[in-house]
Amino acid sequence: MKKLFLLLILCISAVTMHAQKFALVDMDYIFKNIPAYERANEQLNQVSKKWQAEVDALTIEAQTLYKNYQNEVVFLSQEQKKTRQDAIMDKEREAAELKKKYFGPQGELFKKRTALMTPIQEEVYSAIKEVADLRGYQLVLDRASDAGIIFGSPKIDISNEVLSKLGYSN
Repeated sequence: MKKLFLLLILCISAVTMHAQKFALVDMDYIFKNIPAYERANEQLNQVSKKWQAEVDALTIEAQTLYKNYQNEVVFLSQEQKKTRQDAIMDKEREAAELKKKYFGPQGELFKKRTALMTPIQEEVYSAIKEVADLRGYQLVLDRASDAGIIFGSPKIDISNEVLSKLGYSN
């Protein structure tokens, strides 16, 4: 009885899946072939390096203050020790706040990435939707993601068609 039930489920699944049309896209491939996306990525990398250098400079200042404090601690009064410790903690806090400002979940890098990438991504998603609607696909999967696609036939990959729809030839 179990075998019959399992066979029936498999048959129904096969008929249902056969009726649906699937396609694959390679989002990495598409974005690498869009110059505006590559320029935006480069711009983000450069601003990220600049901001990281600012954070690193503050961190180094804090480390230097700490090393100097350790070297001179035996010669300092309690009041001087407290002043130096406060200065070190202030510099560490300043570095942490700057890092959060630039790289935090709602930081400047996130905002800049959103501003630069969202319009491009929306354009690509619109082109994918147009191609999918035109060709009657019910499901389009990204072959570049870790979605567990083990094999995808090149016949159902619409990446080049999406690039053409966007006005980019490969």
